[in-house]
Amino acid sequence: MTKTTTMGEPTQIKGTKTGVVESDKRSKTRKVVVAYMAQHPKYGKFVRKRTVLHVHDENNESRTGDIVEVVQCRPLSKTKCWKLHRIVERRNEQAAAIASVKEVQ
Repeated sequence: MTKTTTMGEPTQIKGTKTGVVESDKRSKTRKVVVAYMAQHPKYGKFVRKRTVLHVHDENNESRTGDIVEVVQCRPLSKTKCWKLHRIVERRNEQAAAIASVKEVQ
C-alpha cells in the first residue's frame, strides 16, 4: 500500500507486508506466508525465515498461491490482526489444477 507525499513521491505505509497465500480453507480467513532473510547472530550466514499471518479476507477473493499485500488492523480474533489490502498477482491456474490433483491422490 503506498501513498504520495507532498512532493509526489510514493512512500510505503507502515504495517504493510507482501506474502503468498498458503491456505484458503477457512471462510474469510487466509494464512499468508511472508518469507525473509535474516543474518545468524553468531555465524553471520544468512538464513531463510518465514512468518505466518492470519489474514481477514472479507469477500473470499484470494486463493492458495496468490501473492497478496496485507495491512495491519485492530485485532479481529485471537490470531487475526491483518486485513487483505489487494491481490498483487493471481496464481497460475495450471499449477492450481496440478496441486488439486496431488491432494486427491
